[in-house]
Amino acid sequence: MEDNLPVNVREYQELAKKALPKMHYDYINGGAEDEYTLRENIAAYGRILLRPRVLIDVSKIDMSTTLLGYNMSSPIIVAPTGAHKLANPEGEVATARAAAACKTVMVLSFSSSCKIEEVYKRRDVSATLVRRAESLGFKAIVLTVDTPVLGRREADIRNKMVAPRMPNLEGLMSFDDDLDSEGGSKLERFAHETLDPSLSWKDVEWLKSITSLPILLKGIVTAEDARKAVEVGAAGVIVSNHGARQLDYAPPTISVLEEVVKAVAGAVPVLVDGGVRRGTDVFKALALGATAVMVGRPVFYGLAARGEAGARHVIEMLNRELELAMALCGCRSVAEVTRRHVLTEGDRIRALL
Repeated sequence: MEDNLPVNVREYQELAKKALPKMHYDYINGGAEDEYTLRENIAAYGRILLRPRVLIDVSKIDMSTTLLGYNMSSPIIVAPTGAHKLANPEGEVATARAAAACKTVMVLSFSSSCKIEEVYKRRDVSATLVRRAESLGFKAIVLTVDTPVLGRREADIRNKMVAPRMPNLEGLMSFDDDLDSEGGSKLERFAHETLDPSLSWKDVEWLKSITSLPILLKGIVTAEDARKAVEVGAAGVIVSNHGARQLDYAPPTISVLEEVVKAVAGAVPVLVDGGVRRGTDVFKALALGATAVMVGRPVFYGLAARGEAGARHVIEMLNRELELAMALCGCRSVAEVTRRHVLTEGDRIRALL
């Protein structure tokens, strides 16, 4: 084993910042506009306290869980993020190997190697990508629903960020290699050509009509949309604000998780992403009703710093931290992590009334 390995995600972030060109680090790490939501995604976890129970035999901790009928060794999943080759030449292949080594699930963006997400103006392209996923044995489709247009990412505008190549779309769509970036980033122009501002609930119905795979909707932050997702037949809901890269001043995801969980009332699993940097964050999300937690940037940091080994180490660290949190809170299994194990800001305010 290497000496002086990072001991937490924050240290991996510092290594990634040193390893990457500024344009690429800013693209991976940045958020929309004032980056309020970016900061709050992390800070909101810090305002939730744990309520440990003691004198419980925690000599054996079982972190396994199930999602859509599939067994997982832990509730930590690698989130769909594009442009992994910005972090490491092996890109998503290295990330996938790291996830497999940790026996965890990876959600692969159809736009791997670029952060423009799964929905495109041309439905024939989307249909082709879905058929590819089915033929390769993918188990579910994640539809990102919060990108009708690209959020204003000022670091990318300042850096004139260039949209990375998108191998999944080669032969399906053609783009001008010299996209005009005056007044913005080349990424913005690229997004204008690919994202669909007319995206609506009827498109979820269309997607259901062309695949038998379960469809999870990623980008839900309100009870109203969560209930609508269940109504249209979504197999799951992912509470996400796109890593704070779309709408600034959207709520931090952990702060609305419980609202969404209550709205779906057990009809479908609820996942959450955004701001997870510690195993205790995963524990808090589970306590507030999440079935699983998706991790994006931390894996990116590991990949940039140490390649596949770094990505694997980040996942392993988060799993070990979760296992420790469960033991110290008296929870022998994921099922034993309950709402009574956390104290939120709302709980503290209500206690004063």
